Amino acid sequence: MHWLWVILIGLVIGAVAKLLMPGKDPGGFIVTILLGIGGSIVATWLGQLVGWYQQGESAGFLMSVLGAVLLLGIYHLVKGRTP
Repeated sequence: MHWLWVILIGLVIGAVAKLLMPGKDPGGFIVTILLGIGGSIVATWLGQLVGWYQQGESAGFLMSVLGAVLLLGIYHLVKGRTP
């Protein structure tokens, strides 16, 4: 049941990040789910790095969305440089 919840929240976070970030974005709903899950992982890692979260704590919804927007921004930078 935990993984179903992770997938559902990942879909919501990825969808919000795609709405906030202008431009052409990759993939369908599976990429959106992976983007949301990846955004949460990035936000948790960065939060633990700067001391916002303790070991075992995860990022909240807003920070996860910001992590997903960061991943989309990196995608746009890399995609813009390729011919």
